[in-house]
Amino acid sequence: MSAQLHAPGLWALAWRRLRADRIAMAALAVVCGFLLMLLASSAGLVAADWEREVAVNYAPPTFIGEDAGARALAAAQAPGAQARAPNAFDPLAADLAELRAQLATVAPPPPKAGTLPFGADKWGHDVIKKTIKGGETSIVVGLVAAFVAVALGTLFGALSGFYGGLVDDLFNWFYSIFTAIPSILMILTVAAVLQQKGVMTIVLILGLTGWTGPYRLMRAEYIKHKAREYVMAADAIGASAWRRMFVHILPNVSHVALVQMSILVVGFIKAEVILSFLGFGVPVGVVSWGSMLNEAQNELILGKWWQLAAAASAMALLVTAFSLFADALRDALDPKLK
Repeated sequence: MSAQLHAPGLWALAWRRLRADRIAMAALAVVCGFLLMLLASSAGLVAADWEREVAVNYAPPTFIGEDAGARALAAAQAPGAQARAPNAFDPLAADLAELRAQLATVAPPPPKAGTLPFGADKWGHDVIKKTIKGGETSIVVGLVAAFVAVALGTLFGALSGFYGGLVDDLFNWFYSIFTAIPSILMILTVAAVLQQKGVMTIVLILGLTGWTGPYRLMRAEYIKHKAREYVMAADAIGASAWRRMFVHILPNVSHVALVQMSILVVGFIKAEVILSFLGFGVPVGVVSWGSMLNEAQNELILGKWWQLAAAASAMALLVTAFSLFADALRDALDPKLK
């Protein structure tokens, strides 16, 4: 009995190459860890109480030790800590004594910690929980904005490359306009026009300005594939233009869109940080890595560096892992590699 041989497909070969690359698999593990953190934070399993004031202002990390000055200031500001001068006349002494007696029956608030594992910000919020919650915002912006940009680029590239002629000229004109302006200026221009802060606003800003790269690559792929035999055979049996574009050609060029999306996620996470740092990003009450870095610039003057270190380290780890994985994925999906 002879065994039937099947040639492995593109995705099977790509996965085989990825598994052989230890750096790529380590980067994938880091990215999956961040995505699990995103899901847990969205579900409220972790960092749900990040806004709770659990420590004194600017509580340092535990490995540094408690700040005696901050602890003394917190004790001085605690209820009942103010003492009157012993011989001073106080016309409100009787009223204050009655008020203190009433307050004594109320359970005092729990004491605030003097240190936290990764420190606290100026409001006493746990920095590690704040970093996790900020990562949820930044990662969601990066993923959704990259999907919007790749979807627009794929649609525009498919129409331009498949139809050609006036349609191609029209999309190339739009492409030339968007690429003639520096990307950061284009992003800030769209942000100023929308004049509304929010996560969806940032997604629209980045998605509407980041489609040019995927468009250029997908247009070239569609120009190449529309003359292939399988597309002409589909045309011969009466398949419509839209079916040929999105049922026959798109599955064969989807690896290009996937690589572009993985690359854009990295760029859009950094772009969200820049927008939030400049004040065009998330609104007040929403935390992201960019807003944390914006707060940290004032804290550095006071020597409080732990919020900057937490946000910058988390962003650097994710961006580096995503970049390494995107490079490995691009090499694994390259059909020229054996």
